[in-house]
Amino acid sequence: MGNISQIEPTAIWANFQKLCDIPRPSTKEEAVLQMIEKLADENGCSHYRDSGSNLVVNVAATSGYEDRKMVVLQSHVDMVTQANSGSNHNFETDPINAYVDGEWVTADNTTLGADNGIGAAAMLGVLCDKSVVHGPLELLFTVDEERGLTGAMNLEPGRLQGEILLNLDTEDEYELYVGCAGGGDLVARWQYHADAVGKELIARKIALTGLKGGHSGIDIILGLGNANKLMARFLRPLLRDLEARIVSIQAGTARNAIPRESFATVVLPAGNAGAFDSALATFQDAVTGEYADLEPNVAIAASNVDLPESAMTPADSITFNNAILGSPNGVQAMSTSVPGVVETSINLAIVSVADGQAKVTLSARSSISSARDATRDVATAVFENIGATVTWGDAYPGWKPNMNSEVLDMMQAVHRDMFGKDAEVKVIHAGLECGVLGSKYPNWDMISFGPTIKRAHSPDECAHIPAVARFWDYLQAALKAIPVKAA
Repeated sequence: MGNISQIEPTAIWANFQKLCDIPRPSTKEEAVLQMIEKLADENGCSHYRDSGSNLVVNVAATSGYEDRKMVVLQSHVDMVTQANSGSNHNFETDPINAYVDGEWVTADNTTLGADNGIGAAAMLGVLCDKSVVHGPLELLFTVDEERGLTGAMNLEPGRLQGEILLNLDTEDEYELYVGCAGGGDLVARWQYHADAVGKELIARKIALTGLKGGHSGIDIILGLGNANKLMARFLRPLLRDLEARIVSIQAGTARNAIPRESFATVVLPAGNAGAFDSALATFQDAVTGEYADLEPNVAIAASNVDLPESAMTPADSITFNNAILGSPNGVQAMSTSVPGVVETSINLAIVSVADGQAKVTLSARSSISSARDATRDVATAVFENIGATVTWGDAYPGWKPNMNSEVLDMMQAVHRDMFGKDAEVKVIHAGLECGVLGSKYPNWDMISFGPTIKRAHSPDECAHIPAVARFWDYLQAALKAIPVKAA
């Protein structure tokens, strides 16, 4: 454990340590924005915040590079807040405890925030390190990306002057991203019937833990376990055959994270306790076998708890659980134009049941807007069928690839010079801000790239130290190679 600011290149890691020291969950970015403004002031750079609360820092060109096209460097400053179930970390008050583990930097039982903190730290490195050679720059620090890209959605059009956007928010080195999926959420709300719990019943709290979780766009193709789906699968025979009833469920914490854990409390007749225990053991064996390679740490356990005063009625317990079990989840279609890329997916992200109210949040993604909304329609139909009220969140656009991009050609040339090979040109099944930003500034020539970061949006998140060093060198070389602006 300890300070990571001395890792090379310190231009990135010292600034990333500053970001780790300041809590920055979505919608709580004020302190980190003030820190960046202070650094801008110390380096003689003007700055402003737009009406969407995004921060722009203007950085003058290095002497002799004033004739280059203006570049917008962009990252978001908020982070996904996920912690392991044993952690008491408070993301609104506590710093991230980052440490070195071999060739990786990771965090103590929480998300690291390398997504997109490494990109933001690199931008601060460019701001503060006078040895970096570049033309005129606008550093765009967006807010509230992880909760719904609202900073990018509210970016003021017509105010930024750059011609090229370099987004620093992808997570595999030697890759250049030229397109991304769009997305949109939906929330189902259902009022259920509850009645009193008799003294002849017992209550059990079920804990399904140990799943990897991960980014609901990037990692959806891996077929990882979804805690909401697995819990519903376990509950189905209990509700159907053992007269169990749902008391509460809490699973998932973020719409864009595959849920890792689910906690449910049920009541059932005391005489069915033995059958419950047998069902638990059978389910553990089944899931362990099915997910032996993907989810080696998946576990399900139960403990006795005090009887509640009421529980969902038997009929409503079955009805609701059937909706969760029948809800679409995971990959829905693969791209027919880009081999190996997911076209359309949906994440059954959050399930909450308590005090007569059930709430389910799902997040759909697709590179095709009509397919995204068709998938939301399927989920809507499932939950409307049980009488739930379903609302759709604002959709955000995808980013259509431009294979004739001047900046793509430049980035490839720099990549060949540095690494002796072309970068892979890719489209990502995730909601990069480029799709939204490009809708505001359709003249921008855009590329997204970054260092290797694994398990983003989960407490296993880690950043590869050698890849971060190569990313820093590549970013510097790319800034130096930006073409001259048209006369």
